[in-house]
Amino acid sequence: MEHASDRWESAVLVILWSIAIVVMVVRAQRGRDYFIRRIPGLNAIDEAVGRATEMGRPILMIPGIGNIWVIIVQALTIFSYIAKTAAQFGNRILVPVGGEYGPAVYTVAQEMIRDSYDAVGKREAFDTDSIRFISDRQFAFASGVAGMIFREQPAAVFMFGEFFAESLIFAETGQRVGAIQVAGTTQITQIPFLIAACDYAIIGDEFYAASAYISREPTLLGSLVAQDVCKGIVLLLVVLGTLVVTLWGPEAEFIKWFTV
Repeated sequence: MEHASDRWESAVLVILWSIAIVVMVVRAQRGRDYFIRRIPGLNAIDEAVGRATEMGRPILMIPGIGNIWVIIVQALTIFSYIAKTAAQFGNRILVPVGGEYGPAVYTVAQEMIRDSYDAVGKREAFDTDSIRFISDRQFAFASGVAGMIFREQPAAVFMFGEFFAESLIFAETGQRVGAIQVAGTTQITQIPFLIAACDYAIIGDEFYAASAYISREPTLLGSLVAQDVCKGIVLLLVVLGTLVVTLWGPEAEFIKWFTV
């Protein structure tokens, strides 16, 4: 509140953005079907699954080592879509989980993948051993996954979630066995490694757009559209501010009124 009293215009923008998000989410929940452009990375997902089907080799999905929060939930949503497609074609899947929060991720991943098989009528094909807890230690987990990749020889490797120093270990190992690799993360420190070592990378806002596009979940769709609206408002304000300062100068009285 103290900050809002000093910079009241910032508080107004936050309120307006919050309203925009609530309105868009409510409209989506009431049946409004928002348009989301299909990003190239999603085509890569279908291509990778198709390749695994042709080769008769498994699909490996790695959700990273983060806790159960928005990034991991988004990653598991994408994995659910992949699992549905794999179940329809009879592909074998592997989902190794690990890290400090691995047990929690393991439980959620198992339920989401089981639900994916149920959704396509393939419950009997679900193998509980396809979701495996490796280790709660970062590099023990990385070593375990690398060994799994060498043993199982997956045709497709998907890495979506929160990754740290272990990301390049996964990507390089997958490349050595000839797997087609699609990766996505919001960790800006790991994006360069994934771009260099993987066939396709989904970065930045595309990560959230992918899960919204795949799941068509109203809350995800509404919040994603609202973010674009807010970005448009910010861009408009920047352009207007630039024009005003250019035409009237930074010493104009009404400009000072906003910057006091």
